[in-house]
Amino acid sequence: MLRQYELIDRVLSYDPDADEALLNRAYVFSLAAHGSQKRASGDPYFSHPIEVAGILTDLHLDDETIATAILHDTVEDTVATQEQIEKTFGPSVARLVDGVTKLSKIEAQSDNERAAENLRKFLLAMSDDIRVLLVKLADRLHNMRTLHHIAKPEKRRRIARETMDIYAPLAERIGMYEFMKEMQTIAFKELEPEAYDSINKRLEQMRKGGGDQVARIASGLRLLLGQKGIKAEVEGREKHPYSIWRKMTERHISFEQLSDVMAFRVIVDDVEQCYRALGLLHQRWPMVPGRFKDYISTPKRNGYRSLHTAVIHTERVRIEIQIRDRKMHAEAEFGVAAHWSYKAGGTIQPDVNARWIQDLVEILDHAASPEELLEHTRMAMYQDRIFAFTPQGELIQLPKGATPIDFAYAVHTDLGDQTVGAKINGRVVPLRTPIQNGDQVQILRSKAQEPQPSWMNFAATGKARAKIRRYVRNKEQAEMVALGRRFYDAVVARLPAQLAPDALDQAVKRLKLPDSDRLMEEIARGNLTDQQVMEALMPGSAGELAMRPRLPDPRAISMKGLTPGVAFTLAPCCTPVPGDRIVGVRHPDAPVVVHVIECPVLQAAPEEDWVDLAWGDGSEGGVARLQVIVRNQPGALGVMAGILGTQHANIVNLTLSQRDESFHTFDVLIEVQDVGHLMRILAALRAAEAVASAERTEPKAPLVA
Repeated sequence: MLRQYELIDRVLSYDPDADEALLNRAYVFSLAAHGSQKRASGDPYFSHPIEVAGILTDLHLDDETIATAILHDTVEDTVATQEQIEKTFGPSVARLVDGVTKLSKIEAQSDNERAAENLRKFLLAMSDDIRVLLVKLADRLHNMRTLHHIAKPEKRRRIARETMDIYAPLAERIGMYEFMKEMQTIAFKELEPEAYDSINKRLEQMRKGGGDQVARIASGLRLLLGQKGIKAEVEGREKHPYSIWRKMTERHISFEQLSDVMAFRVIVDDVEQCYRALGLLHQRWPMVPGRFKDYISTPKRNGYRSLHTAVIHTERVRIEIQIRDRKMHAEAEFGVAAHWSYKAGGTIQPDVNARWIQDLVEILDHAASPEELLEHTRMAMYQDRIFAFTPQGELIQLPKGATPIDFAYAVHTDLGDQTVGAKINGRVVPLRTPIQNGDQVQILRSKAQEPQPSWMNFAATGKARAKIRRYVRNKEQAEMVALGRRFYDAVVARLPAQLAPDALDQAVKRLKLPDSDRLMEEIARGNLTDQQVMEALMPGSAGELAMRPRLPDPRAISMKGLTPGVAFTLAPCCTPVPGDRIVGVRHPDAPVVVHVIECPVLQAAPEEDWVDLAWGDGSEGGVARLQVIVRNQPGALGVMAGILGTQHANIVNLTLSQRDESFHTFDVLIEVQDVGHLMRILAALRAAEAVASAERTEPKAPLVA
């Protein structure tokens, strides 16, 4: 464990103006607060915050951050209070300590809820001051270094999984790659011990078989560059076990098939020599196509800069090479900490683009559940990146597999909401088209557009998915309230007497709901029956009604203004379209399902779940199912398609269901405006000589088990 004077000497060695008294007070306060507490290893608990502070001195962080590291567990694990911290060390240190303090476990919460709530509070604190993240990562790194002292295997695995899912990606996102690699290696050893041991054995065998191959190749690289007048430091290493295992699983290959196990780092004096070194290496050895990346001209989102390439070396191995200057190397070693500069008074300000942190904070505002929050944040933190450009040349970084929808939301939320189309490299493409590295993307927008639920099928970023989900969720809630109010009016019309002015408020109280909107939503979702609503509005009124058979309501409820797929869904068995006589079926916690009145599926639904519905003026069209039999002659299919096009009917699906010598039978799904439109289409098809018959397919009978 570091002694008090050793820790302070470390800080003064890189910051002679550091507040020595502050560090001394923090050391003494923490030592007294933790007292006789022990860690799982048997060491004094106080050794942990001191080692965390020691890790941060390697990053040359300021005195407030070092003091925070020393104090970070005092509020949670001792009798010390936040007020004491603020009084003794000032508001800045107190705020940092509060941001780093771990939350107490809440027994009533599930693991996901607890993890999500911890992540929520942590990300908010991190967005306010990045030093919170630096202390937390150092805290987690030291905990991982001592993970083997924890006796319970399930606890070790839980900590390792949390580290792999959250803290290692966070370290990578701020460029602290050494932190990331060490955390991943320890977590991998705990989570996949057999794979870890197997890869280490293979690496050991490779060393024995090839001698000191890494040193030989590094010496050759250094010699080549030196002969051309480039003074370079060359470091070589084998990739760490988790990186090797991840490539093996992603590529579905064995260790023997993995050709790029060795990586080398070339450090030169300036940017010009970076590119000179790259040219010399490519002249000497063949480059591996597709493996060159220029992170100097297009830095990563965390500020990382370097040239990456892979070559086929003379020793018949493929090696990866990173080329950077000394400033880039410092940034790669220390990540975001390398961007901090000391200012008067001991305060420091970040000089790094932390837009990705703001993206995570936006996700916090849009996640509806702990599972959703964890899903979106992991997506935002833990994905390989590609680079794309706006027409104005602005660089946008996205995960692999991102689409124009993700690009639009990365530029601005409003642009994402209003997206109607996209051009990639000048060509109009579907919104689900994956963006490739280096593409130029132009988003076509309309103020009349709204986010579409179907976008969830191909949105890849956590930010885009969170925005779409929130919009759809809010729209669904608003439409459920509107639909529930229509159901409510129908129930009120069946009451035996007029309601008192405060009847609705009293009903909300009797049903123990927060407000009338929630009541309407529960009605629409089928969580309250008509009898329950009547009884809550007018106690005793539902008794006689429950004894009578339910009769069709002459006042059918209009669906005007409601969106298919949100407040209600159109049954796929009978595909109703505007103009059909329809009935809705309510299911608990689900949208109303709309059927044609003749649909056989209705026979299986209890009549008390039926709702009499009407389309209402201006209802949007639907999808109709047709069976069209055409003559087996050249051009018959073209005739059918031409008629549908002339009638402005978009073909959704076309299937050849039966064929013989004389006729071909097609099952066709088409978009129509209403029943009248459908009848005109059928009449036009039947009038064509190439068409033998055209009929709307009857509703399908329910399957019988």
